Amino acid sequence: MDEQQREETYNPWTVVDVVFRHLADIGLHPTLGSGGPPGEPAAQLLRALGITPTAEGDVRLQHEKESHLAQLRAAMMEDG
Repeated sequence: MDEQQREETYNPWTVVDVVFRHLADIGLHPTLGSGGPPGEPAAQLLRALGITPTAEGDVRLQHEKESHLAQLRAAMMEDG
């Protein structure tokens, strides 16, 4: 893969932070998610900026995985 085709990676929260700081510097007061979990609104912001968010660091995915593993453990304990 040559230099022009290589995908850049970013910490999505760093990008969100930079955008929010810029908006605050110009007198705006941005919020994400109306007080709820900010993950999906932050992902939407990144997509609007042309950045594809990745699953790395996505707490929602970690919680889903832990929940699924707990369900599997419970099912195995019932069978076993």
